[in-house]
Amino acid sequence: MSRIALFTGSFDPFTKGHQDIVDRALESVADEVIVAIGVNYEKKCMFSPEERQAAIRNLYKDDARVRVETYEGLTTHFAKRVGASFILRGVRSVKDYEFERDMAEVNHRLTGIETILMFTAPELECISSSVVRELLSYHQDVTEFLPQR
Repeated sequence: MSRIALFTGSFDPFTKGHQDIVDRALESVADEVIVAIGVNYEKKCMFSPEERQAAIRNLYKDDARVRVETYEGLTTHFAKRVGASFILRGVRSVKDYEFERDMAEVNHRLTGIETILMFTAPELECISSSVVRELLSYHQDVTEFLPQR
């Protein structure tokens, strides 16, 4: 049976830190990763779901083990619908870890699906999509934070 990891979030934009988590998951715990882009049209994002989806698909165009899908509603419902073996979450700090651990417990009780928490590589831990989004809003060059293949 294939081990499918569901990596969730809006990732507006998808950063080197996100790529690090997906790549390490494929090396160690997952046969396939679904990068799930939550769609909430009432929430203001810099990029449309279609633009975010296209950017991630382009990054992993040569790796059939990575799928990119959009979803609306609860992550837990989407995880069950796509047959996820576990939910994969990136963690940047101890504070993040505590929050994510608590959410993992709730998700497990609701769905029976385990969550795997992975710390971002130390050199990438300062990179978050919210920081990059803020820099972009001031028309700053953010290419050093974005994955290149």
